[in-house]
Amino acid sequence: MDFFSVLTLLGGLALFLYGMETMGSGLARLSGGKLERILERLTDSPLKAVLLGAGVTAVIQSSSATTVMAVGFVNSGMMQLQQAVGIIMGANVGTTVTSWILSLAGIESSNFFIRMLKPTSFSPILALTGIGLLMFSKKNKRKDLGLILMGFAILMTGMDTMSGAVKPLAEVPEFANILTMFSNPILGMLCGVILTAVLQSSSASIGILQALCATGAVTFQTALPIVMGQNIGTCVTALLSGIGAHKNAKRTALLHLYFNLIGTAVFLVVFYSLHAFLHFSFMEQPTNAAGIAVVHSLFNITATMILLPFSHVLVRLACLTIPETLEEQEEANERTKDLELLDSRFLDTPGYALKQSRTVAVRMADLAQKTLLKAIALLDHYDEKQAKKVQRLEERTDRYEDELGSYLVKLGSRNLSEKESYTVSMLLHCIGDLERISDHAVNIMETAQELYEKKTGFSEKAKKELGVYTEALQEIVASTMDAFSQGDMEKAARIEPLEETMDDLSKRLKKRHVERLKTGECTMLLGFALSDLVTNYERISDHCSNIAIALLQSRTEGYEAHEYLNALQKEQNTDFQKLYRQFQEKYRLP
Repeated sequence: MDFFSVLTLLGGLALFLYGMETMGSGLARLSGGKLERILERLTDSPLKAVLLGAGVTAVIQSSSATTVMAVGFVNSGMMQLQQAVGIIMGANVGTTVTSWILSLAGIESSNFFIRMLKPTSFSPILALTGIGLLMFSKKNKRKDLGLILMGFAILMTGMDTMSGAVKPLAEVPEFANILTMFSNPILGMLCGVILTAVLQSSSASIGILQALCATGAVTFQTALPIVMGQNIGTCVTALLSGIGAHKNAKRTALLHLYFNLIGTAVFLVVFYSLHAFLHFSFMEQPTNAAGIAVVHSLFNITATMILLPFSHVLVRLACLTIPETLEEQEEANERTKDLELLDSRFLDTPGYALKQSRTVAVRMADLAQKTLLKAIALLDHYDEKQAKKVQRLEERTDRYEDELGSYLVKLGSRNLSEKESYTVSMLLHCIGDLERISDHAVNIMETAQELYEKKTGFSEKAKKELGVYTEALQEIVASTMDAFSQGDMEKAARIEPLEETMDDLSKRLKKRHVERLKTGECTMLLGFALSDLVTNYERISDHCSNIAIALLQSRTEGYEAHEYLNALQKEQNTDFQKLYRQFQEKYRLP
């Protein structure tokens, strides 16, 4: 094999990898995010999750992409760790489809119709169709279809080029000696792991192994451990995607690794133990592309069948590897205890279910306030651990809104009294605002993080002004949460005049900020940071106002918020004007 043969081999590899990437990209675009939504929703049983994982991977031709999706869903809280196990197992089964498609290249026959089944025969037709769609079609979906067809044609051309380039190696004794080294299960596995880790695709590394089969020097004894290693190497992509993610996302990546490690260990121990006694004759025989596909499929299907009943053990193992801190365990227990109050059986007694819902809503309000106060504290003293805690608390608030919102919607369809119906509506309004307050808390945390990382800070004058605004924010949030938790209408009535005061403060702060920019006292970076903070403070006060109005209107059993605000803010409303003047005096900028 000379220099030019090596160039041909590398060129074929480049075409193969590019074709696989192009085809996967086109399939993902054509799906338009539908596959992700299916994965997110339809994973309520382990078997269904396996089938979905296999189906999605067969379509997008990438187990790594499916696994990374699962990591992302778990990281965002849309999917539980237990649900991700089935998706990961299914992804391993689905990726075997690629090896079967590639094995079609080995079809040999003089029959016209059978010869047309060979990818090298129908790939040119697909390429012509694909390029036609790409060049002449104006619809994006047709262009995506053209991309898929072109990707497949390029992939098969690369496969054929690689196979042709390595055929001369059959006559090189040194090549056969190298392959014999990989007959050792440990060395073979390491080779498979490294090759797949570098390529970040088990389908691509399997394709390369299938191309090498054209030499006739690859035996089952050599191929088997390499295929096992390739299944382990594909975990690298998921492990990389878990870096910097939350603990459950990292555990999801570990689930992928443990599934393949345990599956490989069990498969190899059982297989080689049987081989030691039965001496399988096929082990010394040369394999082909179809043989590789059989080994690949047999391993993944067997491993899934064995380990699926023990999926909870894999989850437990991942949790033991990345354990929760005592604080996280307490938070998880508290969350579980709160959400257990929303038992579907209570819906048959609407009055009691409403009481339970209100209890959970009050705890959600405490959580939102706690998230905000921790975020504000980071502006003075940034701490990475506290920043992560803000993120964690915000995720808990999101979970409360999802669970409680769904429960209240179910409760609203029951036979409620008029007063109970208004209370359900009020709670639904309020929990949405509470969740948004925690979202703005995360924005404040991110501003604090940016200032810390860029080693900059506000001027003393800006700090004093922002300090006044922060005090007003803390009062409006505390008053709102007290009013909501205790049903205190006097405190609820104080929210709107304070919110008007905060709007005035916001305008004055922005005006002073512009003046400092003109005189060069403030940089653009700090200006953006201050603007972001003021905007988030203002939005939080708006959400507090929404909650207070919902509480006050629930007394009159109506939600005409605009009319209520107009009546409240009229000049003849002496109570409002008195409170407004008091807050104006209290929160005067220095």
